[in-house]
Amino acid sequence: MMTLPTRTIGPFQVSAIGLGCMNLSHAYGEKPDPADAEALLNRALDLGITLLDTAALYGFGENERLVGRAIGHRRGEYTLASKCVLDVIDGKRGLDGSPAAIARTLDAALERLGTDHIDLYYLHRLDRNVPVEESVGALVRAKEAGKIGAIGLSEMSAATIRRAHAVHPIAAVQTEYSPVVRNAEIAVLDTCRELGIGFIAFSPVARGLLAGGVADDHYVEGDIRAAMPRFTGKALAHNLRAVAAYDALAAEIGCTSAQLSLAWVLSRGGHVVPIPGTRSIVHLEENVGAGDVTITPEIAARIDAIFAPGAIRGPRYAAAMQAQIDTETFADEELA
Repeated sequence: MMTLPTRTIGPFQVSAIGLGCMNLSHAYGEKPDPADAEALLNRALDLGITLLDTAALYGFGENERLVGRAIGHRRGEYTLASKCVLDVIDGKRGLDGSPAAIARTLDAALERLGTDHIDLYYLHRLDRNVPVEESVGALVRAKEAGKIGAIGLSEMSAATIRRAHAVHPIAAVQTEYSPVVRNAEIAVLDTCRELGIGFIAFSPVARGLLAGGVADDHYVEGDIRAAMPRFTGKALAHNLRAVAAYDALAAEIGCTSAQLSLAWVLSRGGHVVPIPGTRSIVHLEENVGAGDVTITPEIAARIDAIFAPGAIRGPRYAAAMQAQIDTETFADEELA
């Protein structure tokens, strides 16, 4: 097994680049062959990736089953992260942050994962019908019972983070973050730094936009990008012009577009860990190489110029999904 540089997330030392497991079971259309997905997870561990991120929602439980089946026998080699609150309710995606629902989701997750302990367990979204203190309280009890090791939050604002942290120290906050999605810079990144909370950047290559993965809006059935305004129609056509300039910068530097994005995320602070997802072992190996790319002040400034206000059009989420996001928005941000 290889080793990678590490960063501190709560009580854990994890590889500076983790792995988001979602797209092995969820959200991007056709799923990979199970054997290929299992091979990728094992290759990730062989490469020295030690933070793996899943959730009850992903594949309606199938992603947790995949992780347990593929690498449960190597449980001591990685920090396992999963999530609750977003789950399958009456056969559909649902939101329930009540302590009873959290306890049910956790017990089902442990069974699917084939383990008695999840290292890092997140509230996947804020349920505005339940005080966050009550939701965190349920995770405190789970920690006291030995079912989880640390508590995380996903897509929550600085104010919510502070409320949660007052109940029990929060180990990690997870939010979308890349050169094109900067909401975390409004308040969350600084709040995490101040409180000693790790920051986990999901979609650090902007759902493939910064990895050569989006050329048009002809998505396969089941690809969530088809419902995301910035990934379709005139907005996408506009956005791809900025991406072309970004791709040219990566080529000039001598790295791939994905590596440049991951290196940029890593440069934002020592408490930041990106968790790119992929179905390709070639791309997985490429992502690990991002640690060798240096982001100089000049390169950072050029990236900022490429993605200056107006370079990316269209809301980040459709209205129904945006309604579940607590993370701050910019004053001029397009919202569905």
